[in-house]
Amino acid sequence: MNYQRPQEDLLKSRLSESVHFINLLAGPRQVGKTTIIRDLISQILTQGYYISVDEEPAKANDIYSLDIIPSTVSPPQKKDAAWLQFQWQEARNRTARWLKSRQNTGKNEQIAAFIFAIDEVQKIEQWSDIVKGLWDADRANGVPMHVVLLGSAPLLMQKGLSESLAGRYEVISVSHWGFTEMQQAFGFSLEQYIYFGGYPGSAWLIKDETRWRHYVRESLIQPNIEKDILQMVRIKNPMLLKQLFELGCHYSGQELSLTKMIDAINEAKHTETLADYLHLLAEAKLLTGLHKYAAQEVRKRNSAPKLHVFNTALMSAIQDYSFAEAQADRSYWGRLVESCVGAHLLNTSDEDTKLYYWREGNQEVDFILAKGRKLAAIEVKSASNPVLSKGLDVFGQKYSHARKILVGNGGVALAEFLSQPADYWLD
Repeated sequence: MNYQRPQEDLLKSRLSESVHFINLLAGPRQVGKTTIIRDLISQILTQGYYISVDEEPAKANDIYSLDIIPSTVSPPQKKDAAWLQFQWQEARNRTARWLKSRQNTGKNEQIAAFIFAIDEVQKIEQWSDIVKGLWDADRANGVPMHVVLLGSAPLLMQKGLSESLAGRYEVISVSHWGFTEMQQAFGFSLEQYIYFGGYPGSAWLIKDETRWRHYVRESLIQPNIEKDILQMVRIKNPMLLKQLFELGCHYSGQELSLTKMIDAINEAKHTETLADYLHLLAEAKLLTGLHKYAAQEVRKRNSAPKLHVFNTALMSAIQDYSFAEAQADRSYWGRLVESCVGAHLLNTSDEDTKLYYWREGNQEVDFILAKGRKLAAIEVKSASNPVLSKGLDVFGQKYSHARKILVGNGGVALAEFLSQPADYWLD
């Protein structure tokens, strides 16, 4: 596969500048963060050094280690503060050698400085304090070395960025893959994307659905929950967290109060616990709860959440429907389509754009996009015959400045809608 995500060009552009900030590639598991930095460094081997907290030390002849200048001293075996400090010093040494070579040859590279990339750095205890000290020392000494940190969102953010590294980094968000990306990279049809979602690593398995489902469960869902959440955040009831995630996959696209969630899980726990767990799942880009749109902020927060997955692969892998069965059950397929639209809006919205749903009496609208004064009401229709949405009209009467969008037959084609980011529909 030769497809290149747009974030790679953005990162390359930032690395072509002189060193000002740490660059952070943040996003959920298996969306291509590591591929982006490896592809970029592989183009300039003598100008980059990549290490991963997750991986075993690479062999000397392993091209993927990008380690063409081996160290004369072995690093500490344990991946701890001493290991990180050792690797940082090794990167400094390589920077000095690169700078000397550059001066001798008179080369003028596109990348302005040496690149030191650290994957899954958040797994080192007190990593942010260590990085802060080393980074500040480099800035004081004028070391021409770009630092790129990679981590699974949002735990990297939660473990020190906002405190120790405040003002020292810029984020490049790497989200789940969209329809056009999966289509261009793997030839996915619209229907395949709706069902199998946007995980590139599982794309070649879709012809063997049993194998695909097992891969998503064991290689994507389980590590997301058991490594990225349970090992990094103190959870009182891990089973409740897992049950909430599975419940959300079953009820994606549906409004469900926290009390009903407790009843469905058969767990006598406080609603605050479930709300906290839902927040963690949302931060991990797995499952979120959309609030009902209202003029008053307190009414938004107190509304029953409408559950939505960030990637429909999560929904399909948990359910018992095969690809053919899902398409045959029009009611279930409609929920998949709505979840697909919701995932697209969640993954392509910037930090200033908020996503809600709306309901008043019997009238409802699937999604409300809000950014400042801009407002868009989006209704999704998967039926073969055009259906007028009374909810859109009622919402439009209540909020006259809102843009009304019907997605599906009689409105914007689903493929067209999925080809544009969320903000496009606010203009």
